[in-house]
Amino acid sequence: MWSSLAFRDFRLLWLGSVAANFAMQMQMVARGWLIYDMTASAMALTWVMLSFMLPSVVFSLAGGLLADRLHKRSVMLVAQSLNALATILLAIIVFTGTVTFWDFIYFGLFNGTVLALSMPARSAIGPEIVGREHMVNAMALQSATFNLSRIMGPALAGALIALFAAGDTGSRTGAGIVFFVIAGLYVASVVCTALMRHRALASSRGTSALADIKEGFRYMRDERLVLGLLVMGFVPMTFGFSVTFLMPAFNADVIGGGPEDLGLLMTSVGAGALLGSLALARAGDIGGKGRVLFIAGYLWAFCVCAFALSGTLVGALLFGAASGLAGSVMGSLNMSVIQLALPDAIRGRVMAIMMMAHGFMPIGILPVSAIAERIGIDTALLVAGTLLLVSVAAIRLWIPGLARIDTGHRSV
Repeated sequence: MWSSLAFRDFRLLWLGSVAANFAMQMQMVARGWLIYDMTASAMALTWVMLSFMLPSVVFSLAGGLLADRLHKRSVMLVAQSLNALATILLAIIVFTGTVTFWDFIYFGLFNGTVLALSMPARSAIGPEIVGREHMVNAMALQSATFNLSRIMGPALAGALIALFAAGDTGSRTGAGIVFFVIAGLYVASVVCTALMRHRALASSRGTSALADIKEGFRYMRDERLVLGLLVMGFVPMTFGFSVTFLMPAFNADVIGGGPEDLGLLMTSVGAGALLGSLALARAGDIGGKGRVLFIAGYLWAFCVCAFALSGTLVGALLFGAASGLAGSVMGSLNMSVIQLALPDAIRGRVMAIMMMAHGFMPIGILPVSAIAERIGIDTALLVAGTLLLVSVAAIRLWIPGLARIDTGHRSV
């Protein structure tokens, strides 16, 4: 289960990811709590998420070029440092009580841009460190890192907000302290990256930036299964992750819970996801990857619908955990198969194209958010689960070969 951690640089990458992912999950809860407390609007939550993710559409291709042309470690180091400094500034603004809704939009745009420019490098550096024989294990452990943070990060953030707010839910002090903790975690991630020794030379040999970008899109066009995996990792997941994006609204409007309950709900999703990613890490390079991918997608759709109809905290915790498990298996396996398919020389640019597609996720969630505003959050999530099921079935009809993928990325 832990074979990839035998590599020193991957251990540092993994530890840095633990710190950064904890920071991101805690920030999601603190930011979501503040925004919904300030606006009482599910659409406001979506607009802030949109500001964070849309830069991926604009800047991910540039990030892919940086990953294939420059030292990936250097790109990561600069980006993480900028992110830490921005978070310290936001913490000061929140702590002093001068924060506004638009501050979250501005910082979302900045942090989203930094992430878009650096994430292709972070995604592409892992396979270079561990090699293809450990790739599935490494991807699953990276996913486990993210999911571990989803378990503990939200609960910690919710508890700290409740503790330092001292019963005054309108207070910005508790959330401000949480943002300072988040900034410290980002600094820890910078330190881990700085200690890495990986110095692989850039692999891009394109005559120009435009030629390199065209090569990436040509590869996606010619490799039909890779294109299908890209769509599989974008369209269904847009609807599946509605549970996470709109959790503050579900917590307030359906459960009637406070920050502690929001932390528990986010934690339950993360717990299920951690179990799914660890199970995949233990299984290693399993056969029948395509079949497992679609089964996980169908189960995820069922769990999202059941979550929407749960109506109680206990039911939401149960189906939230099941939703996280199915979504984690689907996402981790999808990413592993894509990484197996990609040659090193083009990996950064294809990862950038994937990130660019993921940047459109909030646009897909906008109609779900609109339903939540006008009809109810439970109805909106039920619609999201139904669309998840329909999209997975449609992709299987469109590219049947995806379901026949066995141990690699080719059909059997």
